[in-house]
Parts: sequence; structure tokens; C-alpha cells
Amino acid sequence: MGEEKQVSIAILGAGGVGRCFLQQCSWILPQYPNVSLVFLSRSNRSLRVPTWDHVLSLDTWEKDLAASSDPALSPQELLDWFGTTENEIILVDNTSSQDIAAFYPKFLADKITVVTPNKKAFSSDLDLWKKIAGSAYPYDPDGGFLYHEASVGAGLPIISTLKDLLETGDEVQKIEGVFSGTMSFLFNNFAPVEGKGGKWSDEVSKAKAAGYTEPDPRDDLNGVDVARKLVILARMVGLEIESTSAFPVQSLIPTELESCTSGDEFLEKLPAFDDEMEKVKTKAEEKGKVVRFVGSIDVARKAVEVGVKEFDKGHAIAGLKGSDNIISFYTKRYGSNPLIVQGAGAGGEVTAMGVSADLIKAIKDVHGWKKIR
Repeated sequence: MGEEKQVSIAILGAGGVGRCFLQQCSWILPQYPNVSLVFLSRSNRSLRVPTWDHVLSLDTWEKDLAASSDPALSPQELLDWFGTTENEIILVDNTSSQDIAAFYPKFLADKITVVTPNKKAFSSDLDLWKKIAGSAYPYDPDGGFLYHEASVGAGLPIISTLKDLLETGDEVQKIEGVFSGTMSFLFNNFAPVEGKGGKWSDEVSKAKAAGYTEPDPRDDLNGVDVARKLVILARMVGLEIESTSAFPVQSLIPTELESCTSGDEFLEKLPAFDDEMEKVKTKAEEKGKVVRFVGSIDVARKAVEVGVKEFDKGHAIAGLKGSDNIISFYTKRYGSNPLIVQGAGAGGEVTAMGVSADLIKAIKDVHGWKKIR
């Protein structure tokens, strides 16, 4: 039996999710003696091993990266450096960079495995999506492996569940759910199944104070983040969705407030528009229902939608708590009783867990590379 091949890990992004991921790597990588961390970068600097037989320390990475004077490498420079070793390479991209995402086809074509939560790689340009998918194994038998579980639902098994359904021959008819932890928290408190709920502007302010929104809540309320996730899933089931602008996406930002210069200004002026959201809630309550912000994909109709929808109080989507996500897969096998995935769909730790789980799969697949080929 031949000597087991070395696997080198390169990580892009060391803040937020990246930091949580590195903490989890401290527990994961020691279990794999032939796997080592060789490169680490954030937006303005990088840290790499002087030679390929060295290893970066997971105990002192933060201090070492802060002390480094080496600039971050461009995707092409990184690819060139990877070409100086015979080690298997796993690239973990924890950034939201469009430039790095656009380079995935070249990494994959060079047999580099890519692990990422970067939604932009899979929800932006349709041609890029096709190039990425076409450059990865098994579509290209000589391509690198590709994993992006955390691009939808953080650590929830959304991507892998959909893959399992499709690869075992099931027919996916509809996907529907709450895809945003922020929107889940807002609507569960604004329009609870029991009780009256608070004013819309108050709930948005509470969500921001609790860390559930972006610094400018409009980045959540515009619906684009949910739309990106829908694009990813729709493309996986075979719908050629050009972009998030190719289907209806309801924005909860009043037109008059789109030009606010800051999130604070937006929150200050939002109470003047509470009546609009109150009418939406009251209309549903008069029917014995509640409102939730959902995304849906109707495969047969080739229809994708994002927006506010009414649900009976006994519906699984209506009964969500906190900031949970819930995604229902309606398929030929499961009939009218959908396969449901539910749980925390946001947060650094759970998102990093999705990336970490993908890394473990990647390590195992790369170790079995010769057998698979």
C-alpha cells in the first residue's frame, strides 16, 4: 500500500464565520495527521508556510497573521503558488468576494477542492454557475470536488438533502420555507400565533439590537439575501434562473426610506410607516392566519417568489420560534407530507459548522481520490 498523500488546507477569510471555522479546525485537523494548514488570509494580509513541509499553527494563527507583512494574494497568485506542490489542495473560501467566486472554475479545473459558504458564487451570473458546476467532479471527471452546504441555511442540511433527493431519483415539485433568521425573528415577534405582537418598527429595532440584522437593516428587509438562496436551490433542481432580479422579490423597505443615508436614519423614520405593516397583519388575523416572510420554488410552473404570505396558525411555518429557519421539500415520494428541515439558520458558529462538516467530507474524498478516479 502506497504512502498516503498530504493534503494542504488554504483558508480565505478569518473574521466572523472564518474565525469560528478556525476554532473548529483546532478540534478537527489533529484527527487527520496527513492534513495541514498552509495558508491563511484576510482582506489586507496573508500568512503562508515558507515551504510545503511546514504547518501553520492553529493555536497562534491570529497573532501570527496580525504580525505578517505579506499582502493578500490574488486568486491567480494563489493558483500559481498551489502549482508548486504535489500535495492535494483544499481551498476554504469564507469570504463573500465575487472576485474569488469568479475564479472557482480555474481552481476546480486544476483539481483543487473548494469548500465555501459564499452565496455569490452560486446565485450571481448564470454562466458562472454553469462554469463552476461544469468544472467540478463528477461533471468534469478530472475536476476538483465542490462543497457549499453553508451557502443556504448556514449549518442546516439543505443543500445535501436536496442533492440526496435528486441523486436518488426523486422528483422535487416544490420548495417553500423561511430562509432568513432575521425575517424569522421579526415576523415571529411581530405576528405571533398567540398574542398581539409589537409594532413593526419596534421589532426591527429589537432585532438589530439583538444582532439579528445587518448594521443597516435594509440589507435584510430588501429580500435579496433570501432571493440568493432561492436562486441556488432553483438552479439545483434544473431551473435556469438568470439572477435575483428574474422573479418577484418583495422589499419591506418603504420607497420613501430607500434613500436614507444610514441604518440609524432608516430606523428613526420607520415608525411613520408602521400602519402599512399593521394592515398586512390585521388582514391575516381577520382570517385566523399569520404572516411570514417566505421563499418558494414551484418547479412545474418554473416560478420563484420571495415575499410576505399568509399561513394558517397550525402550519409548520407559522409555528416557528426565535430565529429558526424551516424549509419544506414537496416531492413525488413524500407527497403532501413534505420532508422538513428546521433549526438555526444563521450565526457564526452554526455557519462555520456547515463549512467544517464540508471540510471533513472533502478530506475524506480527497484521501480517496485515486479510488474514485
